[in-house]
Amino acid sequence: MEYCIVGNSAAAIGAVEGIRKRDKTGRITVVSAEIYHTYSRPLISYYLAGKVKIDKMYYRPLGFYEHNGIRFIGGKPAAALDTKGRKVVLACGDEIPYDRLLVATGGKPFVPAIDGLDKKNIFTFHKLDDVKAIEKALDGRARAIIIGAGLIGMKAAEALSCLGAEVIVVELANRVLSSILDEQAGALVRDVMENHGIRFVFENTVKRVLGEERVTGVELADGNRLECDLLIVAIGVIPNTDLVKNSPVPVNRGIVVNKKMETGLPGIYAAGDVAEGDDAVLGVRRVIPILPNAYRQGEIAGLNMAGDEAAFSGGFAMNAIGFFGYSIATAGVPGGPDYEELAVLDPDERTYRKIVLKNNRLVGFIAMKDINRIGMLTGLIQEGTNVGSFKEKLVKTDFGYLDWPCELRRERVLAGGGL
Repeated sequence: MEYCIVGNSAAAIGAVEGIRKRDKTGRITVVSAEIYHTYSRPLISYYLAGKVKIDKMYYRPLGFYEHNGIRFIGGKPAAALDTKGRKVVLACGDEIPYDRLLVATGGKPFVPAIDGLDKKNIFTFHKLDDVKAIEKALDGRARAIIIGAGLIGMKAAEALSCLGAEVIVVELANRVLSSILDEQAGALVRDVMENHGIRFVFENTVKRVLGEERVTGVELADGNRLECDLLIVAIGVIPNTDLVKNSPVPVNRGIVVNKKMETGLPGIYAAGDVAEGDDAVLGVRRVIPILPNAYRQGEIAGLNMAGDEAAFSGGFAMNAIGFFGYSIATAGVPGGPDYEELAVLDPDERTYRKIVLKNNRLVGFIAMKDINRIGMLTGLIQEGTNVGSFKEKLVKTDFGYLDWPCELRRERVLAGGGL
């Protein structure tokens, strides 16, 4: 059996390990646009800040490819897919045949059309080469502007601040991390960031990039101008479906797959940030761009590629992240008018915990600073437990099994789940 995997991150590694559980001898080729051994992309901001070395970023140990009998083709992007000839065509012209193919190309930065983006010292913040280029561009106490206060933009801001840069973040929304945090939680993070010298401009955007050959500033939508030495575009990430765009592989926002992670074309699978999977909380199919989800989808795809019968049971959005040592954990739905919300805020301690409910089922939470025991909340979301009789206790930072109703604890023990 000839397996071809396009991509080299969590979904691809999950697929390799899924295949090898069932097929020890089939030929696996991994094609990557990057030259690097598989690494954890969430760590690139820590690399830029000088907090981790590259050998501590590896997603699997050196020797992983050899140990699994993988032919690794790095630094050669896949350019086209020939579904009739069952081969992947690389940008260099080489062709990789396959019996089973996994598209695990992940996401790519969304870069809007802004006048002047062709100047020097303008970057995205998505992969290791991006932060290496930023590292080279930094010169003394640089002035940086970041477009976007999402997870990527905020991690970029933290890293640059740690390196002594003057950082301004321009955000269209009225708060930081608006897709996962409500206004109270966003204000707490903003306070932490501002205490480290990072400035914010909300409800505004960059209309034009200023400078001749090199960026020197930006003009905002309200007409104000800000000076800078480098500009980072961190507005968001979209599924990288480029490989299949001229093929019959069905694409919605991401590549459409079934529970086996197989596309509408037999033998062609997709997983990770490029694929649409089941959201177990929202009950819809969508891209859930988080690393654990990508690995699990990849593993399911790999098992099925090797002839097993495995199904992806669904995932949901989860984030555990920190800024300057301030911890944040979120999962599921951040709230809204269609949900019941319970929250406890202590602005002096910067602690905040909020749970989001629908029909007495926990469908989301936000935990700020004290994120102990959030695994228990995540479990309640996954299991769809009726929490109506003890929902008020879920906002306690010391929420534990003793807070569960006796009958629920008994059910858990009898089911073998233990406490």
